[in-house]
Amino acid sequence: MSDLDYADRSDFEDADRGFVAALSPAVVRADEGRVIWDGEAYAFLDGECPETAHPSLWRQSQLCNKQGLFEVTTGIYQVRNLDLSNMTLVEGDTGVIVIDPLISAETAAAALALYREHRGDRPVTGLIYTHSHGDHFGGSRGVLPHGHDPVPVIAPAGFLEHAVAENVYAGGAM
Repeated sequence: MSDLDYADRSDFEDADRGFVAALSPAVVRADEGRVIWDGEAYAFLDGECPETAHPSLWRQSQLCNKQGLFEVTTGIYQVRNLDLSNMTLVEGDTGVIVIDPLISAETAAAALALYREHRGDRPVTGLIYTHSHGDHFGGSRGVLPHGHDPVPVIAPAGFLEHAVAENVYAGGAM
């Protein structure tokens, strides 16, 4: 096993590619003011790696801490680091399809607002859940609030059963 070349910063350049804008401040709150996600709490990662952390883990954390709206390729965007997962948006002729709408309605709504601020007020015309972890579907109400027009929702076969079973098996961890 070879050591990581810590002088090579190309992974940071890759992580920054396509950056459009960040949510500033990087804090998402519920309507009553409770903090749902506090990206500002991770600002310590901008500093040097302390002796108490493994340098590779520190570096990976710095890369994962890149927050904001990113253009992946023409018509495909991601909002990263507004909670545990990333939300992908695919632009179409009549709106945008949201893939994995994050873990909570608040973070998903903040992600969609950040996207719309920079890409326009496209309606959500469909949802795709890639798998049954809660951080990939829990924010659905943030992109499709109660009373919205019906849109297609695509999920893997057995999605509901797996989502429920996972929460029974893993309990509070999920």
